[in-house]
Amino acid sequence: MLYDFLKRLMDIFGSVVGLILLSPLLLLVALAIKLDSPGPVMADTPMRAGKDGKLFRIYKFRSMVQNAHEILEKNPKLLEQYKKNSYKIFNDPRITQVGRFLRKFSIDEFPQFLNILKGEMSMVGPRAYYPYELEEQQKNYPQSRKYVKVILSGKPGLTGVWQVTGRSDINFDKRVEMDAKYVKRKSIIYDLWIMFKTIPAVISGRGAV
Repeated sequence: MLYDFLKRLMDIFGSVVGLILLSPLLLLVALAIKLDSPGPVMADTPMRAGKDGKLFRIYKFRSMVQNAHEILEKNPKLLEQYKKNSYKIFNDPRITQVGRFLRKFSIDEFPQFLNILKGEMSMVGPRAYYPYELEEQQKNYPQSRKYVKVILSGKPGLTGVWQVTGRSDINFDKRVEMDAKYVKRKSIIYDLWIMFKTIPAVISGRGAV
């Protein structure tokens, strides 16, 4: 299909150019993370659901303290807020000082250019959801099942339609509906528009947690 071919070309070109142009920044970020708190540079995140539900490991700079997921599981209050707020925690105490800056401007996401180069993600696409997030949220929002099925037919994206219209301010039910409509649309022009809109959304830091 022409759309898939052009989209893959755009992904390869975008990820290679992104990695080359951002390489000095990536090195500085890695150094800042090491100086700010003990632990690895890259985050040890749970697996995500990719195309056709295939699990993959997403690359992200570490923006939280070590063992952040274990801390979450052992803290009932944090865990309750995490699930109550569509898998988000506002003013999360696990986030480091450097991590707060990285997350505000989505710099922690830049290593995902490697996922794009490997073909696990695209420059533009739906959110890369956690499998347990999809399972539990579909119970809370039964009407979302039809949207999730469509979402899993495409690759997750570094950016997407919900990121440029509200980011973490948008709840799961509305988010998956927007993602599903994007997947069905299949338009390179629309992809380019979303990429263009991503720049001011990232600079403003709106909706980031």
